[in-house]
Amino acid sequence: MSNEVISALKKDFIHNLVVEGKRSDGRGFFETRDISVKTHVISKAEGSAYVKFGETKVLVGIKLQKGTPFPDDPDKGIIMTGMEMNPLASPDFEPGPPKEESIEMSRIVDRGIRESKSIVLEDLCIKEGESVWMVFVDISVLNDAGNIVDASCLGAISALMTTTVPEDVANGTPARPLPMRDMPVGVTVVSIGGQLMLDPILDEEMVCGTKLTVITNKEGALSGMQKSGSEALTPEKVFEMVNLGREKAAELRERYLFNLSVRC
Repeated sequence: MSNEVISALKKDFIHNLVVEGKRSDGRGFFETRDISVKTHVISKAEGSAYVKFGETKVLVGIKLQKGTPFPDDPDKGIIMTGMEMNPLASPDFEPGPPKEESIEMSRIVDRGIRESKSIVLEDLCIKEGESVWMVFVDISVLNDAGNIVDASCLGAISALMTTTVPEDVANGTPARPLPMRDMPVGVTVVSIGGQLMLDPILDEEMVCGTKLTVITNKEGALSGMQKSGSEALTPEKVFEMVNLGREKAAELRERYLFNLSVRC
């Protein structure tokens, strides 16, 4: 049977379930899969987190090293976010340099961290114009069962909130917690046959008409959005998706982040 026929059958099956008010894994439309977050899982990293959204598994490591600041921000540290889509995580992932999909998803995570100003970059300046701490957020997808972005967003902020800035012997600065001021959380909303739902599994991502990732900070303000898919959205539908994302983000923040740190 061809991939096209399989996709058509899968699409019909999922659409028929939605019409009946159901999802293939039995969840409600606005219910997430079981989520778990573990931190301090990589001993060689300055911070780390292992996140599971159902069977989607993501590992995030944080490394810090000294570097030269950007000319237009001489007194601020630097954030760099990357994602590796391990070929063992999905038959669709291929070895080699980062592909467009992984670059796009890492940019979504990076935008949430950067636009929420979650890291106090001014506090990572060692000597203005000469030396700053560079924060590398490395995301590794271990298993793709759908909604990699939300798992990566939650893993990145969890790892950052438990990160330690290394001791700087040359400048007499002791090790200290990474200076944080916010907790951005990403929530993806998909539309299938006009019905909105959260935390899509892989099959739902493949057949949805549109997908919108909404990143909000702890005050509920938008830090970033990313849309994909060909289905057009009315302003009313966008507002509905944003509100869904904001509400679920507050719930995830309360459940998985507030107990990690009191520094935000």
